[in-house]
Amino acid sequence: MKTSLSILALASAFGTAAHAADKTLTISVYSFAQDEYKEALYDPFEAICGCDLVVETGNSVERMAKIEANAADPVIDMAVISTQDALALARKGLIQPLDSSKLSNFDKLYDSAKDPIGDNMAVGYTFYASSIVYRSDLVDIQSWGDLLGDELAGQVALPNITGTQGPLTVMMLGKSMDQEGDLAPVISEIGAHSDDIVTFYSRSSELVQLMNQQEVIAAPVGRFAWGSFKNAGLPFAWAEPKEGQAGGMNVMIMTKDNGNEDLAYQFMDYWLSTEVQTKIGEMLIDSPANKEVELSEEAASNLTYGADVIDALNILPAAEVLDNREGWVEQWNTEVIQ
Repeated sequence: MKTSLSILALASAFGTAAHAADKTLTISVYSFAQDEYKEALYDPFEAICGCDLVVETGNSVERMAKIEANAADPVIDMAVISTQDALALARKGLIQPLDSSKLSNFDKLYDSAKDPIGDNMAVGYTFYASSIVYRSDLVDIQSWGDLLGDELAGQVALPNITGTQGPLTVMMLGKSMDQEGDLAPVISEIGAHSDDIVTFYSRSSELVQLMNQQEVIAAPVGRFAWGSFKNAGLPFAWAEPKEGQAGGMNVMIMTKDNGNEDLAYQFMDYWLSTEVQTKIGEMLIDSPANKEVELSEEAASNLTYGADVIDALNILPAAEVLDNREGWVEQWNTEVIQ
């Protein structure tokens, strides 16, 4: 009898283990800071849910293509992505509306993060500001328009229109020119000054190198890259232009009919919690979308943090980017990259 009971107990243990192994959530995320995310988010969640997290990374084009290629039988349950990429997936019917009643931390979010692309198709989890990093010992930046001024000619870099920072920079240059709404004239103006631009960069790491080598003394950049400049040992400053800062957010989405919705909601809700968003903020991974988060002065100074900052961001609507991106790129290639 004891042997039979032992066998039954062993079989039960294996059955429980197999059941736990079957409880798996597959997420698609940006590739940066994965060691930090593992410590702050992934490992603690696995301990709470008794499940396995499968984390897939890559650039946005690759990750979106995988979601589309597997639409009939999703292999990704949940993803984090930019607002415009989320809207692109929504328009193709590849993601499903989110039920905010299943997110206990939903009401803690800043209002702009609750339904950033409409129809409850996404929820924001992090904000980012964009402004101008400059050498404070060599120049004083008061306006986005200074980037095209005579003082900076031959010493400025601009982001390529195809990247996240590109349209934001064009939008803010438009504000400085009293040209808002239609970015075409602004792109033409950049084209007229293209010989004065050192480079049109695609990655912030390129910009860090150019500025450390003093080939560039001013350039627009996302706040998430500020630490690379702040700790470089040179007198870099973060501009507060009279037109304000640009900004945006990244969002969480859920693939349509993935069959793993309950676990995906649990993970999303955990990520949006005050505890996790505080931890991620203090580790300087992401800026919080949870308005209850209170960060140390040191962390806050490196992030896009606080209602005053977030409410003042100039955010380019995802639909405007999506509807006009092809035309912007075509014009950019013709008039700017000659």
